[in-house]
Amino acid sequence: MKPSDLAKARILVTNDDGIHAPGLEALIEIANQLSSDVWVVAPEFNQSGAGHSLSITRPLRAREVSETKFAVEGTPTDCVLFAVKHLMKARKPDIVLSGVNRGTNIADDVTYSGTIAGAMEGCLLGIPSIAFSQAYAHDHPVKWGTATHYGADVARRVLETGWPRNVFINVNFPDVVAGSVKGIKVTRQGVRGFGSYIVERQDPRGGSYYWIAYAPGEHEFDDESDLAAIRNGYVSVTPLHLDLTHEATRRKLSAQFETA
Repeated sequence: MKPSDLAKARILVTNDDGIHAPGLEALIEIANQLSSDVWVVAPEFNQSGAGHSLSITRPLRAREVSETKFAVEGTPTDCVLFAVKHLMKARKPDIVLSGVNRGTNIADDVTYSGTIAGAMEGCLLGIPSIAFSQAYAHDHPVKWGTATHYGADVARRVLETGWPRNVFINVNFPDVVAGSVKGIKVTRQGVRGFGSYIVERQDPRGGSYYWIAYAPGEHEFDDESDLAAIRNGYVSVTPLHLDLTHEATRRKLSAQFETA
């Protein structure tokens, strides 16, 4: 996308942390650095971990926050669909931006992420889409200024480069102030075990209820991964592919069944 086209582009902003999330305001700031035509359609409530889920057993309700800002009682996928297929159908968005998520979306985490799902849905609808996430350490302030400092420049550069229709871009910012970022690295999705466990508690009536708790597992060492880039203080830019087919196994199975 040429810079002149980007300046006139209609941008749809969504997230998974909800309409009141500070990361959403950070992404609106990033979008406004790119274009003056920015629409926001985000979940009414926090949808972290919703993945690419779609609400098909209950109706959606939308609340107008302002002329171009809406809250939807649904998932990030619902928000993007509602925006593209209904709210903005007269003139659809040219770009979908999702985030800025509070916490990274790297390695195996991308399969659970509602932030990633927002960009994925945009991609499925044929719209260039980018997900943004900001790393942070627990009990420390989130460095949103790092995302707002680098976000628009990263978006411009990847949009000017272009990519295939079935690809979207996953951007993660490291947990350092903007002036300490070492640079930008184009990475591959890393591998990290998902350390989940179940916490059992009791309510005041004596009934049991459960929390799914999360702890990152051990990761495979790979200098070109998103994990390594974030750990070493770089912005990570990863192209993700909608086609989940594993080609080597597909060819192996094809040969197996051809000889049967």
